[in-house]
Amino acid sequence: MKLLILGGYGTFGGRLAELVSDIADLDILIAGRSLEKARAFCACFQGAARVHPLGLDRADIEEALTDHSPDLVVDASGPFQDYGDDRYRMIEACIAAGVDYMDLADGAGFVEGVAAFDRAAKDAGVVVLSGVSSFPVLTAAVLADIAGRMEISQVEGGIAPSPYAGVGQNVLRAVLGYAGEQVHLTRAGCPATGRGLVEQRRKTVAVPGHMPLRNIRFSLVDVPDLRLLPARHPGLQTIWMGAGPVPEVLHRALNAMARLRSWGLAPRLTPLAGLCHWVLNAAKFGEHRGGMYVMAQGPNGAEETWNLIAEGDDGPLIPSMAIEGLIRKMINGNRPEAGARPGVGALSLSDYEALFARRRIVTGVRSAPRGALYPDTLGAAFANLAAPVKAFHGTPGTWAGTADITGSTSLVARTLARALGFPRPGKGIPVKVTTTSLGGTERWQRDFGGHRMTTTQERGQGRMEGLIVERFGPIAIGLAMIVKADRLYLVPRRATIFGLPMPRWLLPRGDTFEAEADGMFQFDVTVKVPLLGLIAAYRGTLSPG
Repeated sequence: MKLLILGGYGTFGGRLAELVSDIADLDILIAGRSLEKARAFCACFQGAARVHPLGLDRADIEEALTDHSPDLVVDASGPFQDYGDDRYRMIEACIAAGVDYMDLADGAGFVEGVAAFDRAAKDAGVVVLSGVSSFPVLTAAVLADIAGRMEISQVEGGIAPSPYAGVGQNVLRAVLGYAGEQVHLTRAGCPATGRGLVEQRRKTVAVPGHMPLRNIRFSLVDVPDLRLLPARHPGLQTIWMGAGPVPEVLHRALNAMARLRSWGLAPRLTPLAGLCHWVLNAAKFGEHRGGMYVMAQGPNGAEETWNLIAEGDDGPLIPSMAIEGLIRKMINGNRPEAGARPGVGALSLSDYEALFARRRIVTGVRSAPRGALYPDTLGAAFANLAAPVKAFHGTPGTWAGTADITGSTSLVARTLARALGFPRPGKGIPVKVTTTSLGGTERWQRDFGGHRMTTTQERGQGRMEGLIVERFGPIAIGLAMIVKADRLYLVPRRATIFGLPMPRWLLPRGDTFEAEADGMFQFDVTVKVPLLGLIAAYRGTLSPG
């Protein structure tokens, strides 16, 4: 296959080239207005595919199709919202030349309008797919999978890129173009409008058994999903899609500018794209992780939330993966049906999962809480735990055994340990742990040889969503539940004291896990606090009764 990528050295085009770099039977024309940049990209390219630089303006696409005869053209440039009156020129040229075409358009109007070329594309035997990216192809694949299990009446979703992802200037131009402007969507079964980047939601992207993302602020974005997905799910009454760029302080600044624009107190924000591009790409701090969620609700109260978390540099590749998947299918002889249409339905969730398996990308589904605290929080990951750990958390009751307890040598740390209720040091101390369910909350009473320590645990809400919150008097610790092999690790992610958030650097540290030891429930708890060091550590085993 000969592939021409317009914007091939840009953010999405370059990542697409990277994704298909292992395909030996692929010639890639890295095209764009700057031949110098195309040559620089090709000089650094690594892989089995062959790359060739090409200086090309979209106005000269007809000549390029004649001179180079590509099998597939991918438009990865944009912003598609700014293509003007002749915005479908590339599509018309590809149909006339008999060349397949795909793009990563995020403009709802642009993607929706491609269907006008369906008859011409079919007559020419050409595939034309628009909007072949996470929004709307991945969201459509997720909802198609969920629709096999439940009727869908409400949908909410969002993408949270890593702060290190590198945002393209054309992407920012597109987003700033509708910031504060009307966004068409569906609410309560009726056509409605919102304001781009003005409406917000908060969500924790949490794949069961894996470290969740921090709780993230999402803002309404104008994406093709808002117009295309209701037609695919006739029972869909409400749909909302957002983006969650970080750091949040910069996100809030964009929200403020969008709100001013919505009130008519500011001009269109597009001229700020260059400044915003510089600021967002300079403010790279925090975890190098990204994610996505799609929440579907049914009319009968059913709820499923599909979550995705991508580590490091693998997350920024996801928007280009839809076209990667289609290229791999086409090379294997599985070409999409001729015609012009949005890309929804072009890939299934299983197609995506095969692509994710090659990367550090994990996904999982969470359902609405129905029963015990730990099984609900861990979802499908609960089944991977060792048998005694599952038994301990499956049904409240009393377990007994022995423990070895280590204390701090620091007077201040020992005083804090006493205040929090931790037991005194000792070896082979008899232990009894009783858990009691209190309607969504579990009361944990630990008896270490007559010394009692009582805490409560509950499902996290708000910024603690996706975590289990353990309360020690006025202190609340949000714990992430992570499953590795058959061990359950409990990792502090957020804390409050008297309801006020504690700085992250003050979060307690130390390996804390539950496992199986000689058929018994094993616990190993270490609590360290910055500046003070070890507060307490206790480890031992328990059996029922």
